[in-house]
Amino acid sequence: MPNIIEKNPKILGGQPVIKGTRIPVARIVALHIQGYKIKDFKKDYPYLNLTTQDLKTIYTYYRQQLA
Repeated sequence: MPNIIEKNPKILGGQPVIKGTRIPVARIVALHIQGYKIKDFKKDYPYLNLTTQDLKTIYTYYRQQLA
């Protein structure tokens, strides 16, 4: 599992989330599908400090989980 993602049964029932938060990976992917760019994530979630590489890692992880 990538460093930016964690699963903990005590956090959102074990759903994969962004490490150190309660933001589900699926939420980040859904926002991206709706057209969110890195600047939008920084505006709406300033405490995340997501990079373009982090987003690529999140999307790759999500696609692999669907396969």
